Amino acid sequence: INTLFIMKSVLISGITGFIGKNLKPYLSGKYNIQGTSRKVSDDYISNDSIDVNSFNENFAFIHLAGKAHDLKNEVGADVYYEVNRDLTIKMFDLFLQSDCKIFIYLSSVKAVADTIEGVLTEDTKATPTTPYGKSKLQAEEYLLNKKLTDGKSIYILRPCMVHGPENKGNLNLLYKFVTLGIPYPLGKFENQRSFASIENLCFIINACLEQTIKSGVYNVSDDETISTKELVTLIAETRHKKVRIYNVNKKIVRSVAKVCGFFKLPMDTHRLDKMVENFVVSNEKIRKEVKGKLPLKTKEGLVKTIKSFQ
Repeated sequence: INTLFIMKSVLISGITGFIGKNLKPYLSGKYNIQGTSRKVSDDYISNDSIDVNSFNENFAFIHLAGKAHDLKNEVGADVYYEVNRDLTIKMFDLFLQSDCKIFIYLSSVKAVADTIEGVLTEDTKATPTTPYGKSKLQAEEYLLNKKLTDGKSIYILRPCMVHGPENKGNLNLLYKFVTLGIPYPLGKFENQRSFASIENLCFIINACLEQTIKSGVYNVSDDETISTKELVTLIAETRHKKVRIYNVNKKIVRSVAKVCGFFKLPMDTHRLDKMVENFVVSNEKIRKEVKGKLPLKTKEGLVKTIKSFQ
């Protein structure tokens, strides 16, 4: 019997998070979905709370739960390691004890680098500098160093910036600026960035469940890149606003960003760098493995996200 045609069950950790909220309806109807969520005050997931004996070979673990990068630096480094590394280890050990065949771990391109020159691939040497990136990388290393038996498969997915309904982050902040009619003063900055539509990410996760894909580490991104100026234009046009892009001198912009940082205003130096830096991610490896085209092109996915903000 081809197990691909048997109703499978999936356990999704972090099911109430941004990605989990989108993945659950995407998989509903095809899979019996069980979910767990975490709270910082809890002990996360204990071995006693999950019965590994109930997980047969048609069951899959999808580990999404994690501590996202904190732009305000309000969280200590230990929280990242406790959630992103230790919780992942706990979930993976449960997977190894079970008869389950598939384990999908949602890591991040930040496990490799916070900034990148050229194009980030799976062969790029990992040199993360933040607790977030380091904790993600240490989780990956644990998973990859464990020997898999009985036909088990593991997929470590490293998405770049994921966007979609209920997305909160720099994209939402940029949307607010454009919607309020505030001119974009960074026209002097030229860059290219990779994004990952939540629908494309869900497509890749589903492919890992249904298709024959080699175990390993895979970057996840849309097929095309986009500049921040193009993104500003796209937001304005989608909202039927006038496109206002000013070419302010770079030195002046950076000086203003430093002042904003001093007064704890949103557009500080860190956010400025994130908006204007190059961060191009190659998805060539996963695209060679997965059958079928990604559902959305970069601009199509961004327009869906922009409309959801309304």
